[in-house]
Amino acid sequence: MTHESDDADVPALDPIASSILDTLADGSSLTVEQMAKVIAEQRKRPKDSPHLWRKYMQAVKQQAMHLGKTGRLEIIHKGEVVEPDNFKGRVHMRLPK
Repeated sequence: MTHESDDADVPALDPIASSILDTLADGSSLTVEQMAKVIAEQRKRPKDSPHLWRKYMQAVKQQAMHLGKTGRLEIIHKGEVVEPDNFKGRVHMRLPK
């Protein structure tokens, strides 16, 4: 008798969420803007604008909120962990300690 993996019930991560987790895996802490720039750099094509990162700002923020709600990411504002669905201003993202 074979058992299917329990991973079959877990939905795949959004590519932006995966990029966030991969980038922060080294223990770093980045702002939403910095993360958007990293993702834009990973995905840019030769003819893309240098402002391509702006396209990813909202997606990074949304995925950070999602990852924060599931406990896979901490959102830091002024040195304190904040609720993922209730933050304003410039925040940093990091993996939980």
